[in-house]
Amino acid sequence: MYRINRKIRFAALAAIAALPVSALAADQATYEVSFTPGWSAQSHPLDYPKAGVLSGPHFSGIIGATHGAGYQLFTTGKAPTTGIERLSEMGKHDPLDAEIKAAIAKGTAGALFETDGIKDLTKPVKFTVTVDGKHPMVSAVAMIAPSPDWFAGVGNVNLREADGWVVSKTLDVYAYDSGGDDGTTYEASDKDTNPKKATALAGSAHFVQGGRRVPVARITFTRK
Repeated sequence: MYRINRKIRFAALAAIAALPVSALAADQATYEVSFTPGWSAQSHPLDYPKAGVLSGPHFSGIIGATHGAGYQLFTTGKAPTTGIERLSEMGKHDPLDAEIKAAIAKGTAGALFETDGIKDLTKPVKFTVTVDGKHPMVSAVAMIAPSPDWFAGVGNVNLREADGWVVSKTLDVYAYDSGGDDGTTYEASDKDTNPKKATALAGSAHFVQGGRRVPVARITFTRK
């Protein structure tokens, strides 16, 4: 059995090596990602955090993954994972980074990416991601801080369409409530939810005005 498996492995490696470089390159694409904050006292006036209080209004570092259809960084309608809850309440990437690495080990996710915290909400944050045929999607989250358990997120952004890799894609980024804390204001004291509620788009008046959901950021993927 060992010899058969080894032959199959060698045959697969030989087949990959025989592919032209252009064929291998066509199965992946690198994108510059631009995350432009849109959360301000002007756009979201209700209860907007004061400068200097709890570090003032900011986003935590962005954390996310490239992945396929079988993976969800966060899921609306279900209780948050430990990683999503901690990210949404404290802005910590641990253990969400470990959850992503476990998905990478299983093959459902392709790569983990992270940025530093976002203190200046007047400038975009830029970074790069590389997707491939098995992992053509991107999901990313960042804590809205300070807040009880609110985060900015995009999920399952597919960068590969019928005619190939997209040249550019821009999406609004909305606020979510992870379901881990019962606080109702940005600066509310910790009030742990037990049992956890389902993660959902944030429906409070902080993010919904006149029946319209107001995005907290915009994200653009541009192929390099």
